[in-house]
Order: sequence, then structure tokens, then C-alpha cells
Amino acid sequence: MHTTTAPAQAPEAVTTAGLAPARFEPLLDGVSLSVLAHGAAPAWTLGETTGGLRMLEVRADGAPVEVRFSVPLGDAAGYWHPQGGWRRTLLADWEGRSRVSLVDGHAAGCLYDHSGATLLTFAAADPVPEANLRFGVSEENDTHVVHLRLPASRGPHRILLAPRSPSVAQAMRAIRAWFGAALGPVPVPDAARTPVYSTWYAFNQDVSAAAVETQAELAAGLGCGALILDDGWQELGHGRGYAGCGDWRPDRAKFPDFAAHVARVRATGLHYLAWVAPLLLGPGAACHARWAAHAPAPATVPGAHVLDPRRPEVRTHVVGLCVRLVEEYGLDGLKLDFLEQAMVYAGDGAGDLGAAMVALLTELRAALESVRPGLLLELRQPYTGPGMAPFGNMLRSFDCPADATANRVRTLDTALLAVGGAIHSDMLLWSADAPVAAVARQLIGALHAVPQISVRLDRVPAAHLEATGFWLRQWRLHRELLLDGEVEPGRPDELYPLVRASAGERCLLSVHGDRVVPLDFSAYRHFLLVNGSDRDRVMVEVRGGGARIRGAVHGPDGRMMDGPPPFLPEGAHSLAVPRGGLAALTITEGPR
Repeated sequence: MHTTTAPAQAPEAVTTAGLAPARFEPLLDGVSLSVLAHGAAPAWTLGETTGGLRMLEVRADGAPVEVRFSVPLGDAAGYWHPQGGWRRTLLADWEGRSRVSLVDGHAAGCLYDHSGATLLTFAAADPVPEANLRFGVSEENDTHVVHLRLPASRGPHRILLAPRSPSVAQAMRAIRAWFGAALGPVPVPDAARTPVYSTWYAFNQDVSAAAVETQAELAAGLGCGALILDDGWQELGHGRGYAGCGDWRPDRAKFPDFAAHVARVRATGLHYLAWVAPLLLGPGAACHARWAAHAPAPATVPGAHVLDPRRPEVRTHVVGLCVRLVEEYGLDGLKLDFLEQAMVYAGDGAGDLGAAMVALLTELRAALESVRPGLLLELRQPYTGPGMAPFGNMLRSFDCPADATANRVRTLDTALLAVGGAIHSDMLLWSADAPVAAVARQLIGALHAVPQISVRLDRVPAAHLEATGFWLRQWRLHRELLLDGEVEPGRPDELYPLVRASAGERCLLSVHGDRVVPLDFSAYRHFLLVNGSDRDRVMVEVRGGGARIRGAVHGPDGRMMDGPPPFLPEGAHSLAVPRGGLAALTITEGPR
């Protein structure tokens, strides 16, 4: 056990070197640690826990604490954290800042070098309390620092640490396994692991019962298993703002009999979910006068205020309206949007938002399960961290219309830390005049997650439908490998241009740039090469000895192309695989 009595430091310092000095001690794998507490002498211990992880425990007699990590720069290349977005290289410590809570990220991060190996991987074991982080390169000290400020706690503060690992994904797998055992995620029904048709990009708010039913029939024929009716179904659901939110009643002009409409869609074989933003309250809602006092802060989205979930009456109201929607209209689930808007109350001194959201979501989940067992609940970035594991079973990446790269990066980012639920892509969008390879690129960008589609299927060319059907069939065929296999996406700052999913003798490799794809014939027998690049070939490097193979090559719409050569010797080769297509290879005679 170690202690330090260093005083709390002034937060206004421009760089971390400007803070009052604190004594650092060796912690793990070259990482140094300093712990400070306001008005207390903290003590820390480092012990082992499951999966080879270490558990840092800090005790501070109920005082707020600041945990500081310092790592020599070495060959550091980037720093990944749940709120990083596109900024995943090294920031200076005067700009690296984040505030996290249950519904907005998680107190976690991973520093890695140019080989992809990790230098520091940590995650707060308690995902609920609001916390502040300061991180980045200390120019004065030639180190990378992370300062984690945690609120007062009756018990010890616990922080998980993963020893140095060959990759960020491997380090985070151990972290996820610990959370999975500790938090007990909700069961994931098969319907949460099936492709989804969403109305959002296809219709925005211009939806109607007839139009949705047309899409539902086509989507079911292509292999979708669920439909999400997004914004626009409710009264005052127009104008792309949220001034009408709060009543959550169907617009009778669009849906004259909403329950009957839901039943007709469900008869196509699709599960039915409806969008709702239960914390938003707009001035146009009939219930605004009743609830306005409980929503004092404006939302960061236009037109609405935010109901304060720390108020018990708000929680009761939210649970009641969600249960009413499911029960009254026969829904299979809900798409819960804008839960992160609760953070408008962060730091106001009126109570911890994470604790309030746990109370709300615990009650909501139990109430919904009582009326619809096996309910589907979609959550989305940034509230997809491990603390949300007990509440949702569909975890969607943040909006990125028509951006296949962002969909790939965001789904893989979500999967690094999410626990339990099925990772879903943002809805796929493309134009009716797009080439077939561009359609395939959208589907390939969502390959390592459950794909959601949002185009008007009755208005796209037949070739687009062929490509969509082909890729959804491929996704279903390899679903367990893609969702449950060991995924290695590489370095976060490179935006995951080569992703490997493997299980047993099977290996799927999706390439999204001009990269050489390793084929380890000594490790796997079955390979699937997915060409998400802009080239009509895939460069491969055979390792582990040459082998005879049989295989097939498909174009972006599934049509058969000339097959691969019957023998691949060790070394580099160019395989003719069209952009947006794939090659399936099986070793018939060789090193295995």
C-alpha cells in the first residue's frame, strides 16, 4: 500500500506541467502513478483480477480523488478513448479533455505504439459516476499523461489495468470480459442479431403507413428481420426539430390505425420497433405545461428542453410512456434516442446523472419486460459503454449517412468496449444512381456489425437489390463469425483498413485500402476475402507454406467470376477480386 499527501492541484493550469508537483511511483509496465485527494491522504494498492488484468484500488476517506498516469513516450502512435471520434492520434495535454458519464462515454483509454502494441490500457470499474479526464503529451516532460478525476465515494475507487498487449483489441477484450462477468448483460434475442430496415434516411419524417408497409415487404424478402420506424410517426413530427416532442401519440394523418399498421408489418415476419426520445420536451407538446418545470435546461438539439432524470416523477413519467407505446400498439421494442441529452445537467451540483439514469433504465427495463418479454431496445453511441449492458441489446453507431468508412470505424470502436448487446451499424444510405460497387461498399462498411438499411427499396434499380440481397445473405451465413469471432481491426489511428474475424478454422478478412492481406495457411483452413477497396484485386501474402485450394469469386452483386488459381505457393500474389466483391477459399491439400 502506498500513500501520498500531495495537495489537490489547480485545474486552470494550461499544461499538466504547470500543476503543482506530485510524487509518482512505479505502477505497471513502465507506467507511473500519482494519486491525490482533496483534504485526505489517499492510499492505493494494485492487485490481480480475472483474465490477467490488474485492479488499482484507491481509498480516500470519502474525498474526491485525482488519479494520474504517466507513460514515457517511446514509440507512441495514438491514444484511443470512447469519445475520441476522429481524433485518435496524440494530442497535447493542453487540449486533451473529456467529461464522461453512464450515457456519454466511459472513463477508459488506450495508448499504443506504431506496432499497435499497447503502452497503457485502463477503464474505471464503476461506469456510473460522472468523471473528468485530462490527457495528452506533456511537452515539458516527454511523457503521455492521463489525469482522471473521480467524485467522492464511500468505497474504494477501482480502475482496471490491462498489461501490455500486442494490440488495442486484445487489451480491450480482457476489459470487456471482466465487465461482462461483473455487470450481467441482458439476454440478446436472435431478433437483435438480424438485419434491420430503418425509415430514417429513406423517409426522414415523411412517413406513412402505406409507404412503410411497402418497404417492410421488400425488406423481409431481402433478409431483414426487424423494422425501425424512426422520427415522424408522432404528432408534430415534422420540421427536423424537436419542438413537438413530449406527447408521443401517432399522427393520425400518417397512421390512421397505428396498432393495425404494426400488426401488418409484423405479419411480413419483421419485428417492429418505434423511435422515441423520452427525455425531450418541446413547447408544442400538449403536455408541455405540465412538465416544463421538470425540464429547466435546453437540449443541445434544436427546439426542445430536457426532462431531468434525477427527479423521481420524471422517471415514473418516462417509464409509463414507454410501456404505453409498447403495450398499446403491439411493438416489439423501442429505439431510445437522445439519452445523452441528460448531460446538460452535468456538474450542476444537484446529483449524479449516472446514478439517476441507472434508476430510470433499471425500472424501464423491468417494466417493459413485464409487458413484452424478449423486448428489443436500441441504444446508440455515446451511450453504448459497459455500464449500459444491463439495459439495451442493440447498440448502434452514431449517425454517418452514406459514409462507409465512418460506419466501419464507429462500429469497431463501439465493439472495443461494449458488453453484451449486438453492435449495429448506422443506417446504410446510397443514391439510386450509385454504381453497384458503391452499394456493396456501404454493406461492406457495416460487415462487422448488424447492418441497418435505409433506402426506398421500391425506387432503387434491380441491380442494387441484387447486391443488397447477396451481401445480406453472406452476412447471415457468416453471422456468428462476424459478431462472435475474435476480431482484430488493427490500429485505431489507421481507421481499421484491414479487419480480421476468426474462429476455429475460419478466417474472414475485409480489406478497405491498398493493403497486403496475410493468409496464414498454417492457422486457418477456410478464408473469406472481402474487397472493400477501390481496386479490382486483392494483394495477399501466403504464410505457413503453400497449399492447393478450391474457391469461388463473386462480384458486388453476387455473380460468379473467374475463380482463384488451384494452387497458391508461399509468398505474395495478386488475386482478381472485383471491388465490392469477395473470394471464398478452402485449403484442400497443404500445410494443414
